Amino acid sequence: MRVLIVHSHPDPDSYNASLCRTVAETLTRGGHELRVIDLYAEGFQPVLSREGWRAYEDAARNADGIEDHVAALRWAEGLIFVYPTWWYGLPAMLKGWLDRVWTPGVAFTLPKDGPIAPSLTHIRKLGVVTTCGASWWLTQVVGAPGRNLMLRGCRFLMAPRCKRLYLAHYRMDVSTPLSREKFRARVRRAMARF
Repeated sequence: MRVLIVHSHPDPDSYNASLCRTVAETLTRGGHELRVIDLYAEGFQPVLSREGWRAYEDAARNADGIEDHVAALRWAEGLIFVYPTWWYGLPAMLKGWLDRVWTPGVAFTLPKDGPIAPSLTHIRKLGVVTTCGASWWLTQVVGAPGRNLMLRGCRFLMAPRCKRLYLAHYRMDVSTPLSREKFRARVRRAMARF
């Protein structure tokens, strides 16, 4: 399977970055073809500029400057996001990537007389690997906005029977070497089945 990994963490020496490497290594061993986008490492510009906003609905112009990202998204049959959950949601860098790359003509179409229509129906599997400072319980109390955005909002634009996977290491702020290694083992098992 062709799998695109999108990673969003500013520190290449972080536990989160090591999880991204674990995902990539495990998928490679499983025979998958990979592309990895490391948003911070490449200095991706997440801000939707005034010009970008004005071109947003123009499929002929809205991918200017991000053609490689659009091509990678169109290439993928599987998509995995690896990022830390901050304030119960995505880092601004990753949210900006969605704002700039998941545009009309790329992720969906905007018919004049109806609801949006999915354009990522070639993506059959969606995965999220994340770390959360909060507990599972507290995350649920606030409505799990990050999980819902990824597994409902983004997933809606993919294949009708797209399989979903969500792996989160909760209470990261008080994690231990043992809890982190247990989570890494869980990630390896899940990626081996991906």
